Amino acid sequence: MHEDEVTAVILAGGEGRRMGGRDKGWESFAGEPLITHVVNRLAPQVGRIAINANRSLERYRALGYPLISDRETGYHGPLMGMWSALCAVETPWALFVPCDSPVLPADLVTRLQDGIGQQRIAVAHDGHRAHPVVALIDTALRDDLGAALRDGERKIDRWYARHPWCHVDFSDQPEAFANLNSPDDRDVMERRWRSDESF
Repeated sequence: MHEDEVTAVILAGGEGRRMGGRDKGWESFAGEPLITHVVNRLAPQVGRIAINANRSLERYRALGYPLISDRETGYHGPLMGMWSALCAVETPWALFVPCDSPVLPADLVTRLQDGIGQQRIAVAHDGHRAHPVVALIDTALRDDLGAALRDGERKIDRWYARHPWCHVDFSDQPEAFANLNSPDDRDVMERRWRSDESF
């Protein structure tokens, strides 16, 4: 699997309920929007980046990357964003990451590629728990995911279980998957960022 076979898709299409309904991608972290941090983490690792978003569309578009909105309105969860992206990207593989994880591993793509083997889905695992929205997925699964969504499926883990999949170990850098779900999370992470602790 080569770099040009992967499109990284940043999932920024959620409601941000735990952040008071605000668009998480544009929440500030260490002086920059979260989306900027995530783009900067991914850009050295892949040749193509796209953003899944359902609001603030002009702001996202101004970043210069293709924009993919959910194919159905109403905030149906991350699987809808994944399916919409799988239908839109032109590469054999899509790497999904959330917009609220500003310190993702610098070797995320390489390790997921190396770890996927003959599987069709590889999910990052930090040694304590899996991170289902940090995943490398075969884009040929788009039709199956579309069918699952039409049947009412909204649980990522249940859909993954329908296919050959695996965890990829990132237990050497668990802090890289920290995400901002609340203002308190941001305060904790910014303190770590300023002190360079774990980051």
